[in-house]
Amino acid sequence: MSTDIIQDILPHIDKPSHYIGKELNARRKPFDSVDLRFALAFPDLYEIGTSHFGLQILYHVLNSHKNIMADRIFTPAPDFEKKLKETGHSLAALESRRPLRDFDIIGFSLLYELNYTNVLTTLHLAGIPFKASDRDESMPIIIAGGPCTCNPEPVADFFDAIVIGDGEDVILKISEVWLELKKSGASKKEILKKWSEIEGIYIPSYFTPEYSSEGFQSLVPLYENYTKVTRAVCPDLENAPFPDTPVVPLGRPVHDRLRLEIARGCSRGCRFCQAGMIYRPVRERSLDKLFEITEKSLRSTGYDDLSLLSLSTGDYSCLSDLMTGLMKKYASDRIAVSFPSIRAGKLNQQLMEEVKKVRKTGFTIAPEAGTQRLRDAINKNLTEDEISDTVNSAFEMGWQLIKLYFMIGLPSETDDDIQGIIDLADRLRRLKKGRSRQDSIHVSITTFIPKPNVPFQWESQITQAESLEKIGKIRSAIMRLPGVGVKWQDPKLSLLEGVFARGDRRLAKVIVSAWEKGCRLDGWSEHFRLDLWQEALDENGIDPAFFTTRKRSLDEPLPWDHIDSRVSKNFLKDELSRAFTGDLTHDCRNGECTGCGVCDFETVMPVIFDKPLEIQNSDCSGDDSHILYKKIRLEYSKSGDARFIGHIEMSNNISRALRKARLPIRYSEGFHPIPKLSFNDPLPIGLESLCEHFYLYLPENHDLSNVPELINQGLPEGLVILSAELSDEKEKISCVEETYRIHMPSSCFSAESLESFMSAESFPFSKTSKKGMVREMDLRDLVRKIKLITDKDLEITLKSAQGESVRPFEAVRAIFGRDGDLATYSRIIKTLVRPFLTGTDAA
Repeated sequence: MSTDIIQDILPHIDKPSHYIGKELNARRKPFDSVDLRFALAFPDLYEIGTSHFGLQILYHVLNSHKNIMADRIFTPAPDFEKKLKETGHSLAALESRRPLRDFDIIGFSLLYELNYTNVLTTLHLAGIPFKASDRDESMPIIIAGGPCTCNPEPVADFFDAIVIGDGEDVILKISEVWLELKKSGASKKEILKKWSEIEGIYIPSYFTPEYSSEGFQSLVPLYENYTKVTRAVCPDLENAPFPDTPVVPLGRPVHDRLRLEIARGCSRGCRFCQAGMIYRPVRERSLDKLFEITEKSLRSTGYDDLSLLSLSTGDYSCLSDLMTGLMKKYASDRIAVSFPSIRAGKLNQQLMEEVKKVRKTGFTIAPEAGTQRLRDAINKNLTEDEISDTVNSAFEMGWQLIKLYFMIGLPSETDDDIQGIIDLADRLRRLKKGRSRQDSIHVSITTFIPKPNVPFQWESQITQAESLEKIGKIRSAIMRLPGVGVKWQDPKLSLLEGVFARGDRRLAKVIVSAWEKGCRLDGWSEHFRLDLWQEALDENGIDPAFFTTRKRSLDEPLPWDHIDSRVSKNFLKDELSRAFTGDLTHDCRNGECTGCGVCDFETVMPVIFDKPLEIQNSDCSGDDSHILYKKIRLEYSKSGDARFIGHIEMSNNISRALRKARLPIRYSEGFHPIPKLSFNDPLPIGLESLCEHFYLYLPENHDLSNVPELINQGLPEGLVILSAELSDEKEKISCVEETYRIHMPSSCFSAESLESFMSAESFPFSKTSKKGMVREMDLRDLVRKIKLITDKDLEITLKSAQGESVRPFEAVRAIFGRDGDLATYSRIIKTLVRPFLTGTDAA
C-alpha cells in the first residue's frame, strides 16, 4: 500500500493494523532487488490468514531464496474493500505495498470451499480478470494450493496452475523453472508446459470438460503424457524447511500462539476424514529437531503459548517425552503447551500433569458419533470407556470445561445415534459430580459433508431440513441437562460447502454470479447469504442436490478422477463396504500395511521416531514469591504506521517483546499468568506520541541500562522504548498537561476563531461517554496553551485532572467549528507530557 492509501483509507476503517504490514519477523526485501516476486494470498481476513501455518512455511521457503521475494495479502474486510473502491486505489501486498498486478506469481491457499468468492474479491481489487483464459502476458501467473485442490474443478477456470499436495518442494521447483525460463524471455504458455512436468502440478487448461446425458463431468486430456496429476509428498519432514522465525501478527489472530508441527499425516483411517487420507503417510519430526525448532522459535517471537500441531497429536510416538522436556525447560518462563484436540485415551494422567504445570489449556476431544455402532462404522477406533476415562481424569485434575465434537448425518445414522449424542453428553457431565454449577460439557455439532478421496465420497449428504431437525432434537434435549452447552454450524453453510466439495467446472459461473450479487466472506455467518447463492445456482441451471443429496454409484465418473491422491480407489471402496458391516481397519502405524497405496517404501513411507529423551532436572515451578521487585517506568514512542495499532494490540506486542528479551519481569497470579504491566491513558487509534509510558516490575538488583535495547528488538516498527528508570511507587499524579502538534491536509485553522476562543471567559463543552453519560466542562480551563503555526498546523496543550479531559481533535472541533471526525483526517502527534505530583501547582 502506498503512503496515499495509509492516509486515505486506514484512518477510516475498523482494524487498520491488519493492513500496515509492519509485523515482527516480516521479510522486507527491496522489490527490485530480485528477479521473482511472489505474492502469497490467503482468501480470508487477516485474523484467519495469519493463523495459517502453511502460509508461514511457504513465506519462509520463498524468502530463503536469494533471488525471490515473497509478500503477503489477505482478503480485505468490507470496510476496507469499500474504501479501496471509493478512492480508486488498487489492492497491494503488505510488506512491499506494491499493487498485486506488479507481482510475477500470485499463489492462493484454498483451505475452505466457502472462501472461493474471496479469491474473486482479491483479483477484482487488484484489477486482474477472473478467468485464466482472459489474462494476457502482462498479468501475473495465478496459482493455488491447499486441501481444497484435491477437487479443484469448481475453481479450475480461475487458475493457470494448481499445486496438489505438500507445497514446500513444489513451490521452489516452479519458482526455479520460472527464473530459468524468464532469462530466455519465455512466455506464460512455455512456463506452464514446463511446470506440467513437475509432480503435483495441475494445469487446468490442459483438460477439456465433457458432460454425459446424466450430467457427469469427464475431463479429456489434451496431451497423451499428461492424463493424471499425482499428489506431491514431502517424504522427509525432519529436514524439511521450517519457519522458526515466523511472522508475529500485529492484530490478534484466531490462534495467537506459536505452532510446532510435530508430525504430518494420520493413519487412523477414519472413513469420513479427508485430511486423514490426503496427507498420508505419517511423518514425524524427531525430539532433537523439535527442541531445536522450539528454542529458536520462542526466542524469535516471544509467545507464551505453544501448540503441538498434528492431525493426531496424541499419536506422536514420543509425546510424553516431548511434553516432559518442554515443561522442564519452559514452565519457569510460564510458557503453556496446548493441543488443537487430542484423541480420548491418549491424554493420560502423566500428560495432563505436564499440561497443567503452567495453565490448563483447552481440552477438546472428538467422539464424532454418539454410539459405539456408528463409531465403528466410521472406523473411529474409540470406545465409550476411553472417552469416559479421559473426561473423568480431566475433571479430577481440575479441568472445568470439556469440549466434545460430533457430526450428524453420517452414513447409516439412525435416531438411536442422535439420541446417543444426548445420552453420552449426559453421562459425561455426571462425571463432574457437582463440583461446579458452570457448564462442564460443551457439545459442538456439525453436519457431515462427503469429501473427495475418502471412503464416504460416494455417500449422500443430508438435506438442510434434515440437519435442522436433528440439531433441534439435540438442542432441545441438551438444554434440559444442567452443566451442558451446545452450539452448531449453520446447516446453510454446510449445504453450500457440500456443493463445492464434490462439484465440477460448471460451478465457476455460479461463483462469479454470486460474487456479482454481493457474496463475500461466506465462511462468516454474519456475511453469508444463501438466498443470493440460490439465485446464482438457479440462474446457471444448477441443482445443488445433484452434488449433495444424490448418492453416487461406484462406477460413476467423479470430477476429481484425474487427481491421484495416492490412496487407491479400490482401497476406498473396500473401506466403504467395511463401514456397513462394522468392520474396523487397524492403524498401520504400529501394524502391518493396510494397502491404501500411498507408500512405495523407497521414498514415501511412514517415518516414526521412538528415541527416548534424557531430560535434565530444572526448576519449573515459576514461583517468584521470594524475589524482591522494583517498579520501573518505561517511556516509549508510537509513531508512523504504528499509530494504527490499537492499545490492546500494542499491549500484546509489548508483552511478547518482554518474553522475547527474556527479562525476569513479574507476572500476575492465577489461572493465566501474564506480564504485570500498567499503562497510562491509552492513545486512540490514529494518534502518535513521542512520550508515552508504562510500568513493569524487575528484580531489585537488575541493571536497567540495556532494558530499552532488549525490548526494542522484539517490537514492530514504529514502537520504540526510549528509556527505563526506577519509579517511586508512592508517587501520585494529580494533573497532566499534554502538548500536541496537529496537521490537517487542507486549510482548517483561522486566527479569528482562535481569538474568539481566547477572549472568552468560559467556553462550555459537553462530552458524551460510550455509555451515553454527558459531562459538562469548561474548555477554557482545559486548554492551557494554543498556537497557530499555519492555517493547517497547530500546537495545543491540554490539561487532564480530576476526571476532566478532552482529546485534541475534540478541542479543535469545538474551537474552530469543524464538523466530522477530525481524528481520521488529521495527523496528531503528542510531543510532551508534563505531570504534576499531588500538592504541586498545576496552574
